[in-house]
Amino acid sequence: MSSTEPRRTALDALHRSLGATMTDFAGWDMPLRYGSERDEHNAVRTKAGLFDLSHMGEITVTGPQAAELLNFALVGNIASVGVGRARYTMICQADGGILDDLIVYRLGETEYLVVANASNAQVVLDALTGRAAGFDAEVRDDRDAYALIAVQGPQAPGILASLTDADLDGLKYYAGLPGTVAGVPALIARTGYTGEDGFELFVAPSDAEALWQALTKAGEPAGLVPCGLSCRDTLRLEAGMPLYGHELSRELTPFDAGLGRVVKFEKEGDFVGREALTEAATRAAENPPRVLVGLIAEGRRVPRAGYAVVAGGEVIGEVTSGAPSPTLGRPIAMAYVDPAHATPGTAGVGVDIRGSHEPYEVVALPFYKRQK
Repeated sequence: MSSTEPRRTALDALHRSLGATMTDFAGWDMPLRYGSERDEHNAVRTKAGLFDLSHMGEITVTGPQAAELLNFALVGNIASVGVGRARYTMICQADGGILDDLIVYRLGETEYLVVANASNAQVVLDALTGRAAGFDAEVRDDRDAYALIAVQGPQAPGILASLTDADLDGLKYYAGLPGTVAGVPALIARTGYTGEDGFELFVAPSDAEALWQALTKAGEPAGLVPCGLSCRDTLRLEAGMPLYGHELSRELTPFDAGLGRVVKFEKEGDFVGREALTEAATRAAENPPRVLVGLIAEGRRVPRAGYAVVAGGEVIGEVTSGAPSPTLGRPIAMAYVDPAHATPGTAGVGVDIRGSHEPYEVVALPFYKRQK
């Protein structure tokens, strides 16, 4: 297979049979949309949506010192995660720059599943492998061992409950348990990237199609529809969730990104980037960096990543993500802006859209929060 040939998920033929518009994403051929992005987005907000996320990078870390290795390699305190629970964390360079943001599941006493973004999966695998030297632990590339299907939205718990006898009611947010869904063995995780309740199901690729079909059938009465990457992006944007390559990068430390809380200095032992991140924390406290804020357009023009945020004729920040918001009915953006202009309601802020300074309202993130 040539390196230019995109990888295909176990559900590739099924997506094509559903008439999906496919796109290259991080070297994978992925469904962008099946029909209307707005309809898919609204289905997740009001009913339920079904996503193929098999492009995500799964890395298993096992062995007597698996917890110690992850504590050294990542900025979070992974040793304190209980079996069956998950944690959002980051892997940083020695200089504190973010290599990726991750979810780590503790599957057993000495077994962890690290889930990396598709675009960074190889980088994370290489970093963990390199950092494993001297630890009694094994780092395994399990990207081909899993397909990942997500069902998201207010109807997701009911749809899944009809296909499994796993204790979904007892499954907290950021937890995962092994179970059977529609006869298929799965790791059932209560996580997601949409701002809604929902589940991510890690299964063998050979079982993916049967599971997708079973979920589709069970979800039909509830209004479940297949959803592509396009609405996944507008959903996460409304929910104020960062995306690597937009809100997070190697040029930023977690403190620059307003996510210093994921760095656990109090954990035992050294970890990669500790010294640089200690300095970054001090720097952020003395001289606050730009703040990630929400911007809501007063007009109709859509801001895009890289556009300048302006006030009083000066550039005061930069848009990291922007799109029309189906839920708010107006264009929205996330942007890093100078602290002086970061307070919600700050007047006189605009986005430079091709030379025209379009007025925007500064708001706190997220734009959208689901009713519990």
